[in-house]
Amino acid sequence: MTTKDDSESVVPSSTDDINNDLQRVFELDRIIHEPARLVILAALSKAEEVDFKFLQMVTGLTKGNLSRQATNLEEAGYIEIRKYYRHKVPATDYRITDTGRRAFARYWDQMAALQQRFHDEDSNHEKEE
Repeated sequence: MTTKDDSESVVPSSTDDINNDLQRVFELDRIIHEPARLVILAALSKAEEVDFKFLQMVTGLTKGNLSRQATNLEEAGYIEIRKYYRHKVPATDYRITDTGRRAFARYWDQMAALQQRFHDEDSNHEKEE
């Protein structure tokens, strides 16, 4: 909640409230929050399994960046990477794990809660004006 003083600046009604709201940002999963990893998980959440070329095409990431960020997600247990040969040609498939699905859903729940909290604050501010 905010209030206005005589100088028309917005003064927080409670610094504890603002501090608590802002601290929630630090609770976001930093593995997922990085944009390249977020887009990889978003793509994988919509498919059972995808190959490297498809994932590169839909994410727009370079080969090196996709490979590195996918490895980070694999190390976190959020995706599985399967390397194999298809007609004597190396191939790589990716799929999101159950742990990854839960973490991805939790991430969006946290983002929605943050958005709601800050949107409510903005709405309260507009009503006071």
